Amino acid sequence: MRSRTVRTLAAGVTAAALLAGGAACSAPSEGGAGGATDSLTVGIAQEPDTLSPLLGYGKDGNSKIFDGLLRRDAKMNLKPALATELPEVSEDGRTYTFALREGVEFSDGSPFTARDVVFTYETILDKKTNNPNKGELDAVKSVNAKDKHTVVFELKYPYAAFAERTVLPIAAEEVAGKQDVNDGAYNTKPVGTGPYVLTNWRKGEKLSFKANPDYWGGAPEVRKFTMATVEDDDVRATRLRSGDLDGAILPPQLAQTFEKDEGKRTLAAKSSDFRAVTLPSGNDVTGDTAVRRALDLAVDREQMVRSILSGAGKPAYGPVPTDSEWFAEGTERRHDLKGAKRILDEAGWKPGADGIRAKDGQRAEFTLWYPAGDQIRQEHALAYADDVKKAGIKVTVKSGSWEVIDPRLAKDAVLAGGGSPADPDFDLYGLLHSELALDGYKNMSAYDNPAVDKALEKGRQSGDRDERERAYRTVQRELAKDPGYTFLTHIDHTYVMNDRWTGVSTQVEPHDHGLGFGPWWNVEDWRPKE
Repeated sequence: MRSRTVRTLAAGVTAAALLAGGAACSAPSEGGAGGATDSLTVGIAQEPDTLSPLLGYGKDGNSKIFDGLLRRDAKMNLKPALATELPEVSEDGRTYTFALREGVEFSDGSPFTARDVVFTYETILDKKTNNPNKGELDAVKSVNAKDKHTVVFELKYPYAAFAERTVLPIAAEEVAGKQDVNDGAYNTKPVGTGPYVLTNWRKGEKLSFKANPDYWGGAPEVRKFTMATVEDDDVRATRLRSGDLDGAILPPQLAQTFEKDEGKRTLAAKSSDFRAVTLPSGNDVTGDTAVRRALDLAVDREQMVRSILSGAGKPAYGPVPTDSEWFAEGTERRHDLKGAKRILDEAGWKPGADGIRAKDGQRAEFTLWYPAGDQIRQEHALAYADDVKKAGIKVTVKSGSWEVIDPRLAKDAVLAGGGSPADPDFDLYGLLHSELALDGYKNMSAYDNPAVDKALEKGRQSGDRDERERAYRTVQRELAKDPGYTFLTHIDHTYVMNDRWTGVSTQVEPHDHGLGFGPWWNVEDWRPKE
């Protein structure tokens, strides 16, 4: 939904995932837009809140400044990074042992050792650390340095997704350990082992990086890398067209306007990034199960994919995409306006003179917010309001900044976003578990379903694949019966780039994209075209 760590295009997961607005232009000469093949300037929608992995930066990988123990390749397979190989896992699934690379240095020249790994994980789990994602490491009982180049994790339970969590960046104890973890300089002047070094961060404008000449994986040939923060989609497109940017993330319809531009290429990345409407339990209308079920049937997801996404996506019936191996077949909810009306009729929601339903004096109406400047969210919100009005439910669509939206989350709906292509635990637990209701941007609907809670806990704590599949099918079936959100679409992320490099590709992307994810996920491996 709106993450406190990296601000991106989506809602409910990022401190600006739903925001919009303009940003000052960065000089092309500083980032390289305009022809140089050893420099790159890209336009992203939101900047991070921090650059410290101790507070959540880069937790899903591709952080550029840092490395994790593991990383993901183009096909999302786990590969060694600071570890020399995939972990050795005990038979009971509770002990993970990593052998670490020797000779790796942080960008300040200090050596990387197992102590840095221990420091990173222990600091994140410390109650005093303001990391909103520490619950993702709930399974960790202890982490210890067996020697300088071996680290051992002991888990409380056999958490099958644990290896996926170790793409988390490793911080430098020698530097970060001497500062206040929440307010120290490491948040804006980080020291890492990654392929790039931060040279400048102009808040609200851009982040500038240079290649790390001593990177253990080899010095990148793209020597200067700039991420320009441009929240407004149209402004980002204009800057790309003017030559001020080499590449940018754009909504599908805007990306299509570049298809005939010579020297540019359009890329579409499959993603787990969903758009959904939160249905707050504390609202007299959206808290009614019958209304939730009716809303689920009244929306025309297929039409949203066609009209809003220009086909670059697919209908969503929950956070798990329909093409995922974890998707529960049979939980699709087709567009059924007659069925929606029937549910409302049977529940006592009767149409008034103006067509809007009411029950016991309560009109079937609520407010839906989206972040200003985000065209895709705006269009989803407006289409949603049009669809459900046909069933007799009035939705008033409003836009605003997160500062405006935040205080209203308990009562008003939000056009939210989220999604991870990794393990289903990554999405489902934080989105649905009752213990996390309105905990920051977790469980924004305050969804409370005991059967779901039980299944989420079993899915997280079991090391048996079949048992986990059964648990997550239960979660999805319960969501179909009592949808705490109206899931609308899963979005393919579209990008337009100058065609001057080889090695450009995309991964299956999470909700939080643009910064670490995008065609530049592996920019350190790019080569200029001959």
